[in-house]
Amino acid sequence: MIHITLSDGSLREYDQPLSVYEFAASIGPGLAKAAVAGRVNGVLVDCQFMLETDARVSIVTPQEPDGLEILRRSCALMLAMAVKQLYPKAQLQNGSALGDGFFYEFAFERALNLVDLAGVEARMKTLAATNHSIRHRETSSGPRHLETVRSYLVGDFECPSKGPHVPATRVLQAFALDHISGTSPQRIYGTCWSCQEELDNWRAPPHVMIVSMDDRQADYAQSVTEALRRSGVRARADLRNEKVRHKIREHSQQVPYLVVIGEKEKQGRFVSVRSHTGEDFGRMAVDSVCDWLRSIGIADA
Repeated sequence: MIHITLSDGSLREYDQPLSVYEFAASIGPGLAKAAVAGRVNGVLVDCQFMLETDARVSIVTPQEPDGLEILRRSCALMLAMAVKQLYPKAQLQNGSALGDGFFYEFAFERALNLVDLAGVEARMKTLAATNHSIRHRETSSGPRHLETVRSYLVGDFECPSKGPHVPATRVLQAFALDHISGTSPQRIYGTCWSCQEELDNWRAPPHVMIVSMDDRQADYAQSVTEALRRSGVRARADLRNEKVRHKIREHSQQVPYLVVIGEKEKQGRFVSVRSHTGEDFGRMAVDSVCDWLRSIGIADA
């Protein structure tokens, strides 16, 4: 007999091993449909993970941060598949969830442009609609959990990736590609959300753009973005691996305030604030920025 303890402390018994997905289905069809992964004894795993011994298990859905990150990671995998289908000679580099979205890096024979980007997004939507399964390739050895880089199959497309991933592409519906940068290699960036309403809200013009110097500040920049959002500010982070002057110049044309984050800001747990006209407000603690923006009326009602 296998004893499964739920997050609320209740206990369920099963007379044979079952997958995380089957466990979710035993609780209810709605939970099974919403499941993107499981958490087994505190470790995130794919829905195909087999429960063979007593464990504490919870089902991960897109309504929690871990679930949303899994959506975005899976979108990166689907992006790789779409590019490879459209450009068979493209060399896959690496991809991941990043901030509000995801990216994948490729080496191409030629530089892709915005017209190509629209074609890639259209192919991704087709892949999502045809509902390919996403599963890791079974191996005879290796760790039981899926936090390390393993080989994943999206339909018959195989790609190395860190798991876990959503069980099928049908879950990936509210996404868009928004940037392409570099020449060789190139990075394609996109955003992904749990529903179309969240994607539409993200597309609303932001009050504040958080701009990172490079990849090293990505996590801190995203945490600042989330803090501003909790205070009612429409904030977005530009985490692209591009020169910060280029990003500042681009956003200064459209966004009222810019928050710049480099290594000094990250280490000191503060930010540098400026207006789109170039007025420098100096360095501030994140809470102070939230209070200041509220005081000048830069917040949603």
